[in-house]
Amino acid sequence: MERHRILSPSMLSADFGNLARDTRMVDRSAAQWVHIDVMDGVFVPNISFGFPVLKAIRQNTDKFLDVHLMIVDPMKYTERFAQAGADLVTIHYEAVDTPRESLQQIRGYGIKSGISIKPATPVSVVDGLLEYTDVVLIMSVEPGFGGQGYIEASTARIRELRAMIDRAGTGTLIEVDGGINRTNAGEVFGAGADILVAGNAVFRAPDPEAEIVEILNA
Repeated sequence: MERHRILSPSMLSADFGNLARDTRMVDRSAAQWVHIDVMDGVFVPNISFGFPVLKAIRQNTDKFLDVHLMIVDPMKYTERFAQAGADLVTIHYEAVDTPRESLQQIRGYGIKSGISIKPATPVSVVDGLLEYTDVVLIMSVEPGFGGQGYIEASTARIRELRAMIDRAGTGTLIEVDGGINRTNAGEVFGAGADILVAGNAVFRAPDPEAEIVEILNA
């Protein structure tokens, strides 16, 4: 079966002095999604941005907004992110006590729901959640900072998750975030990923739009 090939450039790596410019670049590029990393300095050791930045990005693109919450108590904020323009809100399995109910609540806002797992969290934890989530996001680096190298053990985790989803027949998409570039994108897509998040590989490239095409075609 041919898999999806979706690229979601991470705006965490954009030039915040020229956020509208960089958002418009992604908007006219071959990338299908736009990735928004929300970090609170507690769940992960970094702070990024929140609702005002999401709204500014939404004003400069009609593309699918992929919001990844790396925060404690994410359910306090999911509705506001939906109202601010998110098309998908992904929460961390490690940050919620009742993941199934949380995913159902996100879908109740009329948007897609996602669940993310850190590198040390067994893939098996999402086995009973697949019918309640549209996307499972595998972190292929420790969440918190851009520019890290891809953890090679992630490839086996992607294959494990792909087999699990195929058995369940839910059509849940697999997203992979961390250390993605043109060199490893083909391997990651080949392991069963549908969506790749790329930050520095896109925004630090001499020609970001051309780099997006290279990653998608890897």
